[in-house]
Amino acid sequence: MQIHRLFAIVYVLLERPTVTARELAGRFEVSTRTIYRDVELLAQAGIPVYMSKGRGGGISLMQDFVLNKAVLTEHEKSDILASLQAVGALSGTGDDSAVRKLRSLFGSKNADWIEVDWSSWGYYGDEAAIFETVKTAILEKHVLRFSYSSGRAETLRREVWPLKLLFKGAAWYLYAHCTLRNDTRFFKLRRMTEIELLPTHFEMEAPTRVVAEPVAYSSMNVNAEFQVDACMAFRVYDEFSDFIPLENGDFLCRVTLPDLETVCMYASSFGTHARIAGPPEAIEAMRERLLKSMELYG
Repeated sequence: MQIHRLFAIVYVLLERPTVTARELAGRFEVSTRTIYRDVELLAQAGIPVYMSKGRGGGISLMQDFVLNKAVLTEHEKSDILASLQAVGALSGTGDDSAVRKLRSLFGSKNADWIEVDWSSWGYYGDEAAIFETVKTAILEKHVLRFSYSSGRAETLRREVWPLKLLFKGAAWYLYAHCTLRNDTRFFKLRRMTEIELLPTHFEMEAPTRVVAEPVAYSSMNVNAEFQVDACMAFRVYDEFSDFIPLENGDFLCRVTLPDLETVCMYASSFGTHARIAGPPEAIEAMRERLLKSMELYG
């Protein structure tokens, strides 16, 4: 217990220039005599702590003291602080005490160069609450039950062993063992509803990585080209890695998509601000799709 209190005293002194023995005694629920003994032990260990008497006096550390004995470079310290800020963003509690303590330990005065917010700009209902439930289930190894809307336009009740949360392609996914399919699956959090945290526990460990290699393209994929209007430049820069600016300000964009249906759906998402430029079979598929739409609207 004493060793934890000694470290905690150092944390307090790093954050505040002067603290009285009475304050520390009240904080750690010990006597002032115990605090004086702790200060003496810290001094013997090489921590430059000292006590001053009189008005405004108390226990202090030497000015500009930091724990420089940590074998970490400035870049490593910065990476650790940034990682902790990201973890804090996931917790949703707003508690940044760990970041503040390490910032004091590292002597980092320029640690606010990054802010992490995993939430979307859009509104997706109870996604934050779903995230917290899934996180609890993973950490405590509870079985989860929920309704899931799949890409095949079917909604099924699923019971899974939640293993890991994955953030990919601007969305959160749950990697879990599905008891219905008796195999591991990815579940998009935005498609999960009616979530139940079951009292049943499971015994299964998550792999170190669940997305090890990019999925290889199959012969069924379509290498599509789109001509996108200049007013959609923000989407071009966000969504395409292969594009050519044209003289009139428009863009010729290339992307590989799973099938012709996906090509047509993607083109439709631009409304009247994009058209399929190739391949010919994709243009024909889009023409048929538009004719059917015209029939629907009479």
